[in-house]
Amino acid sequence: MHSTSPAAADRLTSSVAPIYRTPRQIAWHMLIHRFHWKHWQFHYLDLLWTRESGWDRHATNPYSGAYGIPQAVPGSKMAAAGPRWRSSARTQIRWGMLYIKERYRTPYWAWENERWYGWY
Repeated sequence: MHSTSPAAADRLTSSVAPIYRTPRQIAWHMLIHRFHWKHWQFHYLDLLWTRESGWDRHATNPYSGAYGIPQAVPGSKMAAAGPRWRSSARTQIRWGMLYIKERYRTPYWAWENERWYGWY
């Protein structure tokens, strides 16, 4: 399995204590500490959300209306995960991971669905 970490793409800026600033860094921290998925699951989450939105919290699909990093339809669903769903990477990532956990159990299986069917 791959052990991709967000540090490879987004270096932490503090050498004393990690500060989770980029969407990938936020997701890495949540994946390990909140969702208790294995670190290698980040590789599949990264593949999935790079393909879906490029990790852009303002990404909008003009055809489906999907919005944000996890491409929620409608985007307003993400309000259930926290404040400022339109602009908060943390809220969008939390919602996206809850969705993955409920529907697919892990990012690996969400990615497999994306590969097989073109959506997750």
